[in-house]
Amino acid sequence: MSLADLILQNVPLPSLPNYLTSYHRGVTPLSTWSTVLPALAVYLAIVFSIQAFMRSRQAIKLNTLFQIHNIYLTSGSLLLLLLMVEEIGPIVWKNGLFNGMCNSSSWTPRLEFYYMINYYIKYVELLDTVFLALKKKPLAFLHVFHHSATAMLCYTQLNGRTSVSWVPIVLNLSVHVVMYYYYYATAAGRKIWWKKYLTTMQITQFIIDLFAVYYASTYLLIPRFPRYSYFAATYFPMLPHQGTCSGSEGAAAFGCALLTTYLFLFISFYKNTYKKGPRGGKGKAVNGHASSKTTYVVPVT
Repeated sequence: MSLADLILQNVPLPSLPNYLTSYHRGVTPLSTWSTVLPALAVYLAIVFSIQAFMRSRQAIKLNTLFQIHNIYLTSGSLLLLLLMVEEIGPIVWKNGLFNGMCNSSSWTPRLEFYYMINYYIKYVELLDTVFLALKKKPLAFLHVFHHSATAMLCYTQLNGRTSVSWVPIVLNLSVHVVMYYYYYATAAGRKIWWKKYLTTMQITQFIIDLFAVYYASTYLLIPRFPRYSYFAATYFPMLPHQGTCSGSEGAAAFGCALLTTYLFLFISFYKNTYKKGPRGGKGKAVNGHASSKTTYVVPVT
């Protein structure tokens, strides 16, 4: 019995309307630009208003709430990761990695539902910034940009039905399991020695992401095994290729551009935070001491 079936049979879940279990643009909540952009604008207005309000006040610790928030996200990320691997694993095993990333059959009803859950979790993660503002931690550009842009990224990939979506999401969920556990542990006062390796994991994640999404969205010639992706197969059919990748061109282009931006921003963050400066001291952490959020994550398309 699969994990998904086990949950459905043993966990009393509420009956949900179809537009909450499968994606219907314009009907499913937060499924149009006219709802996504105002929601993110409200997020920015709230966090910067809190920051201004707290300027002349004492920082609020909120350690218990912060721990609850992070244990929810680390456990939720782990469960969603297992469910997604359980769904996509047999498809890749049976049809191969190329078809697993590019064939429209890889966009299964269950995966679509998991993508929706992952998308809505991005809005829960916006609370990260609220906690930072209430704790009077500086709101770094990387943090604010990453959190708001990732929600847009997940939205565009749901609309575009990009079959390669599971690759960045699975990697991102893997990082989130570790990252949100780190935040949970440090909020309780634990000293974690492997903090900087979280950023290394994130950078590695983006590198793998980019190989996958550029392969699926533009074209990538693999030595001795010529394979081209969506654009090559669509616009240059005279060239050797294995076929197209499913999904819209706009969503693919947006995903490639944003993930490339993330890679460079995280590399810059790593250098500024962990590399020694000209006087031999380490770069200054963006958000203060070791228990604050100096490591950021994406997670996802």
